[in-house]
Parts: sequence; structure tokens; C-alpha cells
Amino acid sequence: MRRLLCVSVALVLAVTGCTRGVTATRPTAAQSAAAPSTAGPSTSEPTATPSAPVAASPTPDPSTPSPSPSPTGCAGPAVAMNRTASNATGLNGSRKTTGSLAVALTFDDGPDPVNTPRILDVLAHCGVKATFCVLGYRVAAYPDVIRRIVAEGHTLCNHSWRHIMQLGTYGPALIRDDLQRTNDAIHAVVPGVPIRYFRAPGGFWSADYVSVAHDLGMTPIDWEVDPRDWDFNAYGTGQGMTAHIIATVEANVRPGSIVLSHDYQKPATTAAYRVLLPWLLARFELVALPAGPLS
Repeated sequence: MRRLLCVSVALVLAVTGCTRGVTATRPTAAQSAAAPSTAGPSTSEPTATPSAPVAASPTPDPSTPSPSPSPTGCAGPAVAMNRTASNATGLNGSRKTTGSLAVALTFDDGPDPVNTPRILDVLAHCGVKATFCVLGYRVAAYPDVIRRIVAEGHTLCNHSWRHIMQLGTYGPALIRDDLQRTNDAIHAVVPGVPIRYFRAPGGFWSADYVSVAHDLGMTPIDWEVDPRDWDFNAYGTGQGMTAHIIATVEANVRPGSIVLSHDYQKPATTAAYRVLLPWLLARFELVALPAGPLS
């Protein structure tokens, strides 16, 4: 009888060790970023090594309710932190929020031939769709990455041809030429794909930007959450930047937020989202911005 009792206890412990990522105790952002993990070490932004393959998933507990099968450590029943959606607008009427309870992740300045595929891998593992704000000259340079973004169901956003910060002051005619050139470069790679959004370089929203974007059928999108993953002087690179991104997003995201991040030469951002996606999916619906204009 005593031997049977010990075997029963061991089985209970083994089963409870296979609970899903949403219910497990989660380390702090600093612990997650500092500990060796599948995020992969990063000694400098441009030269970070690829992450290790994700381990095989244990069989889920069939008694755990779930709307659909999900990769291990990624998804669970989403529970919004509150039921009030943020509905903020930016300068000259640019949109900072989704207009719903859903949160939108956006990635700027790509495509990057190394880091964009890595963030796409992370998103695909968790079944998350996002929005990629791309530069026209990089679209022309890396067309295969654009094709993959579209093939995997993500949304494209026009981010201008070359990210000239002063473009918004150049007047409507030159702004229109720049944005149209970028749209044409995208359609040369993925004909007919909807381009319903424009994001101003640096978020410097002039009235001309907003007017031209609307004339070209694009909603001007800003952001509500900005982890400043480009500010190496303030937050460093590698694990330090990764921990900063995680902490900033967790502290500021709320229902309806549009979150700004970068995929161009930002391996620390990819590492951060390996930690952030499970946390976000436990609390919010994550969406790509819709193919039609935001309401």
C-alpha cells in the first residue's frame, strides 16, 4: 500500500509539471532577459546569433479549456485587463489605437534580411499576426521577405521610401511622390496587396502627411506604446535592451494599444517578444491591423 501511494504522488507531480505556460509562475522581465534561454545571447545588435529551436510541446491537459490548439508557452484563454478600450488620437488626427479591445503589434523600418525572418518565426510559433511598416528602398532590396510577410497573413504599412525625418515638411506634392513610390515598390513585389496604412518617419505628423495619406487611401497610424528599442545610448544592447523592452511594454500596454517596435537590425526586440508574446496572449487579443481603414 505504501509503495502504491508513493507511485500515485509521483504521477500527480509529473502531471502538474505539464501545465500550460499561462498558469505557470513567470519570472520577472530582468530574470527572463538575464537567464540563458532560447532567446539566444546578443553581444551587439547587428551580430546576434540565431535562437535555438523551440523544444517540442508536451501533450496538453485535455481538461483545460482552450478555444483552439496553441503552441506550448504561447497562448491560453485571453483575459483583457479591463474592458475599456483606449481610443487615443495623435497629432493632426493620426491613430494611436486600434479602436477596439484588441492590441496591434507593429514593426518598423524593414524588411531586414536577417531579423525580419526571425521575428516572423517568433510570431508564427505563437500564431500571432502583426503589421510591418516598411521602407520602399528596402522592399526593393529584399522582395522575398515581403513575400513571406504577406504569405503568412501579416499587414503591410507604408513607412515612406527612405525614412527622411523632414519629409513631412516638403509639401504635399513631394510627400505624395514618396508615398506613391513606396506603394508602387510594394505592389511590384506583391501585386494587389492592400496598403491601408501609413506611418510617418519618426512619428512627426504634419498636416500634409495626414492629408496625403488619406488621399492615397491610407489611415495614418501612430502608436500608444513605444519601448524605444532603437535608443542604444539610453538602454544599451543585448540583454539589457531586451529587459527594457519587456518591462516597458508590460507596464504600458492596455486594450486598444498600438505597440511600436522595430525589426531592422534589432535582435534584442526579437528576444523580447519571445518572452512578451505569452504574457500578451494571456491578457489581450493580438491582431494585425485590418485590411480596411480603422473606424
